[in-house]
Amino acid sequence: MRELLDAYADRPNPSTVAVVGNQPLGADPARAAAVDACELVIRVNGFKLDEPGEPSTGTRVHAVVFNRALRATPWVFADYPRRCYLLVEPGRLHWEPETLPGWWPADLGQVHVSNYEVTLPLSDALGLPSRTESTWATTGTMAAWIARTTYPEAKLLLTGFSFIDDPAQTSWAHASGDSCIVGPEHQIAAEGRLLESWTRTSTTELLR
Repeated sequence: MRELLDAYADRPNPSTVAVVGNQPLGADPARAAAVDACELVIRVNGFKLDEPGEPSTGTRVHAVVFNRALRATPWVFADYPRRCYLLVEPGRLHWEPETLPGWWPADLGQVHVSNYEVTLPLSDALGLPSRTESTWATTGTMAAWIARTTYPEAKLLLTGFSFIDDPAQTSWAHASGDSCIVGPEHQIAAEGRLLESWTRTSTTELLR
């Protein structure tokens, strides 16, 4: 995983990594600049990039972490030959099919994220019984976990994670596209506690 992400980052062994969730956030030129200044920027599922004159979370993206239920926005597959696409498949532990969705670009390669190397260790950290029950972390938390465990020495910048401040929410609002329910497979309060605990260290910063 590290060698793969190194190949897409501004340089191998990036010292700054941003993971951008899909929470709607207001205009903030400083936040946008901080994200775009990172040497590796990871975005999640149906993300949105800033339009000219509307700085919020920046415009750069080196890697995309997403799942099969992706609601693709106009930004997801733009410039896709220059990005790394990491497909998380926690449902494959239980019921999810192997076939790719029909909307998949025919010439787009992807890396299937290992459930045994990523999903299950993260579930253990969250106290989720993913080996026996259909419960697992959100794609956003998986992206943050990949960043933190792949580059433990890097400065990690997190933004767009609504459940850190609102762990009781039952639906998601997105920066682009419709809202949807928080799936019953997720325990977002536990995810919020984990990410918030990282922000109490010197290597992780949360930008609201």
